Amino acid sequence: MIIKKRFNVPFFIFILLLNVSLAQTDPLLAPDTNAQRQWVDSVYNGMTVEEKVGQLFMIRAYSNGNQKHVEEVERLVKDYQVGGVIFSKGAPYKQALLNNKLQALSKTKMLMAMDAEWGLAMRLDSTFAYPYNMMLGAVADDKIIEKVGRRIGEHTKRLGMHINFAPDIDINTNPENPIIGNRSFGEDRDNVTRKALAFTKGMQSAGVLANAKHFPGHGDTESDSHKTLPTISFSKERIDSIELYPYKKLFSEGLASVMVAHLNVPGLESRSNFPSTLSKTIVTELLKERLMFKGLIFTDAMEMKGVANHADPGEVDLMAFLAGNDVLLISANTPRAIEKIISAYNNGTITEERLEHSVKKILKAKYKVGLYNYTDVDTKNLDADLNALDDYVLREEVVENAITVVQNKYGILPVKNLEKKKIAYVKFGDDSGAAFLQSMQKYTQVDQVSADNLADLIKKLEPYNTVIVGLHKSDASPWKAYKFTDKEKVWLYELGRVKDVILDVFVKPYALLDLQTITNIEGIIVSYQNNTVAQDKSAQVIFGGLSAKGILPVTSNNELPVGISVSVNNIKRLQYGLPESVGMSTEGLKKVDSMAQLTIKSGMAPGLQLLIARKGRVVYNKSYGRHIYGGERKVQETDLYDLASLTKILATLPVVMRLEEDGVIDFNTRLGQMLPDLQNSNKADLSLLKVLSHYARLKPWIPFYISTLDSATKKPMPKYYSREKTDKYAVKVADNMYIRKDLKDSIYKEIKDSDLLSRLQYRYSDLGYFIIKKYIEDHYKNSLSEITQEQLYKPLGAFHTTFNPLTKFRKGDIVPSEIDDYFRDQTIQGYVHDMGAAMQGGVGGHAGLFSTANDVAKIMQMYLQKGYYGGKNFFKPSTIDRFNTCYFCPEDNRRGVGFDKPQLGKSGPTCGCVSMTSFGHSGFTGTYTWADPEQELVYVFLSNRTYPTMENRKLITEGVRTIIQEYIYDSIIE
Repeated sequence: MIIKKRFNVPFFIFILLLNVSLAQTDPLLAPDTNAQRQWVDSVYNGMTVEEKVGQLFMIRAYSNGNQKHVEEVERLVKDYQVGGVIFSKGAPYKQALLNNKLQALSKTKMLMAMDAEWGLAMRLDSTFAYPYNMMLGAVADDKIIEKVGRRIGEHTKRLGMHINFAPDIDINTNPENPIIGNRSFGEDRDNVTRKALAFTKGMQSAGVLANAKHFPGHGDTESDSHKTLPTISFSKERIDSIELYPYKKLFSEGLASVMVAHLNVPGLESRSNFPSTLSKTIVTELLKERLMFKGLIFTDAMEMKGVANHADPGEVDLMAFLAGNDVLLISANTPRAIEKIISAYNNGTITEERLEHSVKKILKAKYKVGLYNYTDVDTKNLDADLNALDDYVLREEVVENAITVVQNKYGILPVKNLEKKKIAYVKFGDDSGAAFLQSMQKYTQVDQVSADNLADLIKKLEPYNTVIVGLHKSDASPWKAYKFTDKEKVWLYELGRVKDVILDVFVKPYALLDLQTITNIEGIIVSYQNNTVAQDKSAQVIFGGLSAKGILPVTSNNELPVGISVSVNNIKRLQYGLPESVGMSTEGLKKVDSMAQLTIKSGMAPGLQLLIARKGRVVYNKSYGRHIYGGERKVQETDLYDLASLTKILATLPVVMRLEEDGVIDFNTRLGQMLPDLQNSNKADLSLLKVLSHYARLKPWIPFYISTLDSATKKPMPKYYSREKTDKYAVKVADNMYIRKDLKDSIYKEIKDSDLLSRLQYRYSDLGYFIIKKYIEDHYKNSLSEITQEQLYKPLGAFHTTFNPLTKFRKGDIVPSEIDDYFRDQTIQGYVHDMGAAMQGGVGGHAGLFSTANDVAKIMQMYLQKGYYGGKNFFKPSTIDRFNTCYFCPEDNRRGVGFDKPQLGKSGPTCGCVSMTSFGHSGFTGTYTWADPEQELVYVFLSNRTYPTMENRKLITEGVRTIIQEYIYDSIIE
C-alpha cells in the first residue's frame, strides 16, 4: 500500500512567514550603500592574506600601561595590521593620545572599542559614571534609558571609540551570579528587552556600534567565566524563551554586534564542556542561520580560562573563527593565532569565501563608523566634554526615577507630622552614609546613633520613635560585597521589634534575600548604589520631596517579587537638584557666584548664605566667607544668621494669618479692640490692615535702649541692668547682662504714648509689631517663640529656626552680628542684634528670629504653595492671597499685608524684574528673601553685613541683594 505524505499548507505558510519576520536587515549597512560597498571591495582587494587575517583580531591596550606594554601593542599593530583595539584602564587624555598614535601605524584604520556599560568610568579614571544596569532596570520610563544610551554613545565617540561592548542583556535569574548581578537590567525578560532596546537605540543614534552580550545568555550561573567554564543547564526550549528572547527583539531593531560568551550549554551543544564560543552549532547554526543575525560577532576575551584552557593558544582562536565568529577578542597569543589561521587558509581549512565573509563585515563596520575618512581624536576640552553638565542632570533624572519603595506599612513613607517625630539614623555597612545623613537633615532633625553592642544601641534609641537604617556598601565596582553581616541582621530584627523602622539599602536589592523576615520593618527602600546622588535622592523620597517611581527589577525576598513598586507621592517639601532640571542655567548662575564672592572680597560682609529654589527645587545653596573677617570658621549651610526684620513675615505674620483665618481678627479689627488698654490712646482706631501695611502714621522706630544708658558714661545704668540673673533682673540681653523684667511694660507704654505722624503716608515702622506681638502673646497666653515653634517651625521641619538660639545651638554655630560698643559692649553672637528685641529677652515681633537659608526657604515655599507644605495645609490659599495683596497701591504704598511687594516706581526692594505677585522682605543685618509665584522662585540671602559695625552699609549702597536677584532671573532659560 502506498502511503501518501500529507502536506500541511497552513503550517508551511506559518513557518515561511515566521522566517520572513525573522529575516534581519544588515545592521552594518551605511546610508550610502553603494559608496560603502565600493570602499569595502577596494580595501579588501588591496589586502594581502596576512592583512586580511589581521583584521580578525582585536587586541587589548592600556593607556596607563608601561613602556614595554605600549611597545608591544605598537608592534602588533604595525607588524600584523590588526583590525581593532579594545582599551582597558587608564585616563581619557592618555588614551586619546595612544589611540592617535596607534591609528597612525595602521594601514586600514582600526575599530576602537571599550567595555563601557555604564560609561567610560567603567575603564577610565576621572570620567563621568552613569548608574549600573540594575538601577536602570528599575526605571519605568524607557525614554530615560534611551537618553542614557545616547550620552554614553556620545562619550564613547568623543574619545575616538567606535564600539561599546554594551548593553549586557543577560536575564539575571540567579542572585549568586558573580559576574553579572548589577550589570543586568533584571530578571524579567520583557523589562530587560525594553531597556536593552532603548539603550541600544540611544547609543547607536550617536554613531557608535552597540554590542549585546553575553550570547546565548550568561544570567543563570554561579560561576565566573574569567576563572572557569560556567554551565547553563537548561533545555533548548527554556533558553529560547528566556535567554534568547531579548536577542531576537534586538536583532529585529538593528543591533550592530553580539559578543558570544564562554559557556557550557548542553541544551545547545552536545559536546561535553565545550565552550559556546567554539561551537559552530551555537555561533553559526543558531546565531547566524536560525536567528539570521547579520551584524558583527565577537568572541569574549580569548585569554579567559573558560576557553583558553580548551586548546593551545592560537589553536583556540582558529576554532573560534571556524565556529563562525568574526572578531577574535584579546587573544592569548595574537601572532601565533594569526599564524594558525593563515596556515588553515593555505591548506584549505578556511576558504576564501569564509575569510571574505568576516573581513568584509569588519570593513563594512569601519565604513559605517566613518573610518573611511578618519581624523585623530581632538584632545582639546576632552575632559570637559566627557564630564558635561547634561550628564549630571541626566544621572539625577535616572536616580530619581529608579529609587524603589518595596514596603510601606501604615504609610510610614513619606515621613509626615515632623512635630511628632524624633528620628534617629543608624548606619550599617562599611562605606560612608554622610551624604544620606546630611540630606535628611535638610528636612528635620535627624541624629546619628551608634553603639558597639545591641544593648547600648537600644538604650541610646529610647528617646526616638522612628529609626532610619541605611545599608551602605561601596559601589566602586558592580562586584563589590553587598550583603548584611550576621550582626547587622540581628540588630535589624531587634530594631524592628521595638521601633518604627525605615530600611534603605544602597546596594543591589539581592541584599534583602538574606533577611529571614521583613514583617517588623515598616518601610523598605531600594536605592541600588551608594553614591552621593543616590543617598541625596533617597533622603528626598523619605521626607516627601520626591515621589518614589522605581520598579523592583529582580526578586529580592519571598515577599518582594520582581516588579513590585509601592507608589509614594511627594508631599511638596523642598526638593534638591541641579538648575537645569527646573529650567535654569548653571552657567548663568555663575554670575551669582561671582557677585557673592565679590561681596566677601570687597568687605561688604564677612560671610553669607545664598539659596535659590525654583518649582519647589533648591538648585543653589552655597555658603561664602567666614563668620568674621580673618576668622577661622568658614560659613556652613547649617550656621544660623540673625534674620532681623525677616522676623516680621516669618514669625509674627503667620500667627496673625492663622488668627485672621480662624475669624479671631480681621483686617478691619482696630488695635483698641485687640488690646483694650489702647482704647483711650491715639492707637485705638488704627486698623490691623493699615498697621501691617505700614500705613498707620506710626513712628518708624524708638531707640528704647538709650534711656537706659547713663547720659555721661553712655553705659547701661545699674538700676536697669545686672550682671547676674535675679527675680528682678530676669530678662537676658547678652552675656552677663540682664535687664529688669518690668522694662517690657515700659517699652509698651512708650509706644502707646508716642505721637502719630502728622499726615497719612507710607512709612515703614517696627512699632506696630511690638503691639501685635503683645496681642498674640496675650491671646495665646504663651510667648511668640513657643507659638511659632508649635504652629510652624516644628511641623515644617525648620528646626534651625528659633528665637534665642543659644538655648538650642552652640555659639560657634551662630554667626556674630556686631561688635557692640554702644549698648552691650561685647560681640553680639547668639543674641538678637536689634536693641528693642534684645530688651524683650530676644523675642520681638519685629526682630529676634535666627535661621538658615534652607529653613527660610521652607517657609517661603509654603507661602508660594498657597499655604501647603509637607502634607499639611498651614493656611488656605485664599488667606495667602489676602495677605499678599497691595491694598494701598493707589496711594503710592507698595506694601502688602505684612509682606513687602515690588516697587511701584523705578527704585525699591527688588531688581525690578520680578512679577507684581511676588513678595518678600529685607532685614537690617543684611538679610533678604523673596518669592515669585509666576516664576515659582524663592530667593534667600543671609549675611552679617553689620559685623563688625552696622556703619558698614556697602552691601546696601551697592545693591548686592537685588543685583543677585536680577542675575537669578537672567539665568532662567525656559
